[in-house]
Amino acid sequence: MNQNYKSGFVTLIGRPNVGKSTLMNQIIGMKIAITSKKPQTTRNRIQTVYTSEEGQVVFVDTPGIHKAKNKLGDYMVRVAERTIKEVDAILWLVEPSTFIGAGERHIVEQLKKADTPVILVINKIDTVKREEILLFIDTYRKIYDFDDIVPVSALKGDGTEELLKVIFQYLPYGPAFFDEDTVTDQPERQIVAELIREQALRSLEEEIPHGIAVSIESMKKRKKIVDIEATIICEKNSHKGIIIGKKGAMLKKIGTNARLEIEKLLDSKVNLKVWVKVKKDWRDSDFLLKNFGYNPKEAE
Repeated sequence: MNQNYKSGFVTLIGRPNVGKSTLMNQIIGMKIAITSKKPQTTRNRIQTVYTSEEGQVVFVDTPGIHKAKNKLGDYMVRVAERTIKEVDAILWLVEPSTFIGAGERHIVEQLKKADTPVILVINKIDTVKREEILLFIDTYRKIYDFDDIVPVSALKGDGTEELLKVIFQYLPYGPAFFDEDTVTDQPERQIVAELIREQALRSLEEEIPHGIAVSIESMKKRKKIVDIEATIICEKNSHKGIIIGKKGAMLKKIGTNARLEIEKLLDSKVNLKVWVKVKKDWRDSDFLLKNFGYNPKEAE
């Protein structure tokens, strides 16, 4: 074993929609975490793995830290706050701004409890003038004593190599946790469900709030094709109508776009069938949350 090999766990935190999943997908080079313009897209801790000659970084992407409004929100917040105490380093992703809001101050309070190295990652630098970046760095330096600050563009990949170098500085020496060809610990079925949910979030825009989940009923391989049956769960009958759309057009669009993403993931032809079911208040039911892959015990 290489004596200089490093390995460790790094979590990405930040307010919803700052680009955590985009950054992780950029570093890993494969689509694992779903992305959308809606907040709270990531619901579970997704572990992805980056392996190089220098070492191995296990990224734990957490749901955004925010004020909870229901059992699902409460679960997401507890998972995020517990994770920052268990890792070797924390990446705090922020947008380029000189305004520090209540959400950022809430995160600072959580970081002060953690006693873990914190790297501030200023994302979306492709959207601002280069000379402005120093202003943003200066603004954040005043609220927390960061171990490092790295500006990046997760979308374009700028600064991600520098970020990896900085991350490795804070990891302990030790053997890899996963085989070098592992990129995620998520079961295929879970990633497939997330890809369908991503397309639903993208296609429905503002019409449906976050009250949707996706359940994979069956996933079977036959010769050169994978048959998948999935159900989109929503909270109201009116939502069901919107998801299905006029003459089934919306559901067809969601299914077609999801199938293309799933085919890329599985490297295989896919036959995808999607249904819609109403389960009222599923986000406040422990049983249904568990049924959709959100384990309340994980958040304890």
